[in-house]
Amino acid sequence: MIEARELTKRFGRETAVDRLTFTVRPGRVTGFLGPNGAGKSTTMRMILGLDAPSGGTVTIDGRRYDRLTAPLREVGSLLDARAVHGGRTARQHLVGLARSNGIGGSRVDEVLDAVGLTSVAGRRAKGLSLGMGQRLGIAAALLGDPGVLILDEPVNGLDTEGIRWIRDLLKSLALDGRTVFLSSHLMSEMELTADHLIVIGRGRLLADTDMRDFIETNSQGTTLLRTPDSEAQRMRALLETAGASVRLDARGGWRVAGLRPAEIGELARTQGLAIHELTPAFSTLEEIYTDMTRTSVEYRGTSTTPYEAGTPEAKEPVR
Repeated sequence: MIEARELTKRFGRETAVDRLTFTVRPGRVTGFLGPNGAGKSTTMRMILGLDAPSGGTVTIDGRRYDRLTAPLREVGSLLDARAVHGGRTARQHLVGLARSNGIGGSRVDEVLDAVGLTSVAGRRAKGLSLGMGQRLGIAAALLGDPGVLILDEPVNGLDTEGIRWIRDLLKSLALDGRTVFLSSHLMSEMELTADHLIVIGRGRLLADTDMRDFIETNSQGTTLLRTPDSEAQRMRALLETAGASVRLDARGGWRVAGLRPAEIGELARTQGLAIHELTPAFSTLEEIYTDMTRTSVEYRGTSTTPYEAGTPEAKEPVR
């Protein structure tokens, strides 16, 4: 279990983490969300003793990280998969970690097999693809068979099969009673993986709640509507005339807000329009998260670039 109490970190006059209090419990995957610059990485670094708090405390199973007797056996972490000596092979990297932590060599073979790197164990780290590098970082986190896992963007660089693999792995580790703390900007994947959410913005806690409760409580009332393609535009015009808000759903069909399902059905009946599906729908995690953190986004782009706007800056590439 990870416990933060009034956890604070300042860099000069800037407060990166502002009195965060939360608990990451065993037996579930806890997602850690926040915009770039929100303080997620700094929080994780303080949990692992890489940054010293300016105030407050953070403990793992009741102890600070630097008080753990066998850190790799108690906490596995992945903050930066590139933090590997490029001249060492995947196996050499893991063997070095194992020896320095009193872990037997057989465990190296186990984790290489678990993450699917056995066939490239003799390849140097600098020759591994981004996805292979992520798998090596995950192997290092699993090496000590720890009860607590802290992973920052573990799906970065993984293909579809790899993403499904890490999702199933994290869920199985949580079901085994371990504490799993996971950050990611891939909202669709977080929605499928996490059981609990901690959301921060500008270093402050915005939400600490069960995933399903978070979505159901913060969802806007919408209805998923599917109609024959030949009638779709007529249906949309009818709904908008009645005051509804209509937009395409990423999975097909329309998302309708402002009218209840029964009202939509009655409108369609009066015009002789067919309906293939009419289902109350919740907002996605991405939609809720984007709305919640809108005022906490520190680095925001615009909808146009100098190239599109035809400004003098368009002569030079944007850096």
